Amino acid sequence: MKKIALLLIFTIALTTVSAQTKKKQILLFGSFHFENPGLDVAKVNTFNVMTDKSQEELENITDKVKKFGPDKIFVEWNYKKQAKLDQFYAKNTDSLLTNDSDEIVQLALRSAKKLNHKKLYAIDYNGTDFPYDSLVKEMKTANQFDLIKKNEEIMKHHETDFNTKIAKYSLTQLLLDVNKQDINWYLGTANKAGKTDNFVGAYLVSEWYRRNLYTYSLIQKLTESKDDKIMVLLGAGHTAMLREFIAHDPTFELIELSTVLK
Repeated sequence: MKKIALLLIFTIALTTVSAQTKKKQILLFGSFHFENPGLDVAKVNTFNVMTDKSQEELENITDKVKKFGPDKIFVEWNYKKQAKLDQFYAKNTDSLLTNDSDEIVQLALRSAKKLNHKKLYAIDYNGTDFPYDSLVKEMKTANQFDLIKKNEEIMKHHETDFNTKIAKYSLTQLLLDVNKQDINWYLGTANKAGKTDNFVGAYLVSEWYRRNLYTYSLIQKLTESKDDKIMVLLGAGHTAMLREFIAHDPTFELIELSTVLK
């Protein structure tokens, strides 16, 4: 009888440990800016997501997000303005979907409404610097002409490549493609900028890391024990960085967008 009791206790203990260590699924949904304010270093064309074809795709995409079933959806909105996001979320959904092309509306809000969520969660941190002009200036001061050329080629390739894909890819194909973005430019190009006593490049990279670390901190803090799955909708440059953080965080299991949309 004692052996049975001990076996039962051991089984319960193992079950408890297993439950405690079960990873939460996190769907990283990297996107480009649908409304394209032109604030990024690389200048690209705008993809029209309001066409009938794109709207059909958005319905299909968000249906698949609903099937995935995230308990919370996090978006690129200043975390200090959660109240404003709550007001925005409470607006007439049909009106927003037909008049606002922003990816938060078309992807996050559309998905959240289908899931009967009460709100979206703001996680963007905007208190960092991105001194790109100073970066280029210090490259010139340091006579890093090969690095300047490499940087220009990278930016030009990104613009040409993305604009070419806009012309021939469907919205779904384009979203899957931008989710392949990496962080190579930050460490392979930007971090090298400046003379040996000037660290403008490393400063820019550290600020980019800081912005995304703060964003990731908010995801960690706002994800509750009851949440089994979450979705994070951010610009693809941000999700590329978050991918690195998740690799070293035992809390989460990364779910690829391609898996959800297949």
